[in-house]
Amino acid sequence: MIIIAPSVLSLDYSCFEQQMRDLHASKAQWLHFDVMDGHFVPNLTFGPDILKAFRKASHLFLDVHLMVEDPEFFSDVFIDAGAQMITFHTEALDNEPQRIMDLIRKIKGRGVKAGLTVKPNTPVETLLPYIDQVDLFLIMSVEPGFGGQSFIPQSLEKIATLRKLIDQQQASALIEVDGGINGHTGQLCKQAGVDVLVAGSYVFKDDIIAAVESLC
Repeated sequence: MIIIAPSVLSLDYSCFEQQMRDLHASKAQWLHFDVMDGHFVPNLTFGPDILKAFRKASHLFLDVHLMVEDPEFFSDVFIDAGAQMITFHTEALDNEPQRIMDLIRKIKGRGVKAGLTVKPNTPVETLLPYIDQVDLFLIMSVEPGFGGQSFIPQSLEKIATLRKLIDQQQASALIEVDGGINGHTGQLCKQAGVDVLVAGSYVFKDDIIAAVESLC
């Protein structure tokens, strides 16, 4: 079953309560929370206090994507704030296997699920050593930093590659995709083998319940 994870980067905070009611009435199961530090990517977003507020306002699973230069530090900060999944970039740790494994173990040691991701221009092969070590792989189908971008078609090849290898190794890691997801691109990603669809502007721009339904 596909998991829909609306990205609160696109939520209209002028009508927060209504949009949250609509989300809870929809088939969404997760909330996707993008953390950007203005250095690793050229944008600033949310701090831990905002995540704490979402934890109080929602029963949905909190899926946190760290786009920061220091995920080793910020993983603890956002776990303390209520994150249930922490996904970080291999590039932020210079693609060093030991540092990546140490952070995966640290996150899991705190009872939280761990995910890995790479930017669109980083080969998907960078993720392969961790097939049986993480709970989730996030495929970025846009350049991370800003919402509302167009889907990068080559992302489908990355999803298909990961799907094949996860299945071959009988691993349990989920595949998530984020960026440019709508009714059409969402279907393409499902056909390629994705498990989790992150959608921002597509969900929040109009009818939240109908948009989520169209992705299921």
